Amino acid sequence: MAKKLKKQDVDNALLDAVFTVEAEWKQLRSIISQSIEPTMDGQNSVALAQAKYLYLLREARHRKISAIRYN
Repeated sequence: MAKKLKKQDVDNALLDAVFTVEAEWKQLRSIISQSIEPTMDGQNSVALAQAKYLYLLREARHRKISAIRYN
């Protein structure tokens, strides 16, 4: 039988993913904004990181997760 996951464990993992992807997105955005000639690959990486971050935020909102509750 498969182990049943607790909702709180999944919510904590989702919050960890949100914070990780947010840091990645902000770092990439900073690098691209400071670049003299940003490449299309770099801009695509920023757009992808932003899309991941926004998706995770929507999922957290859908699950009614608050970062304040889990600190």
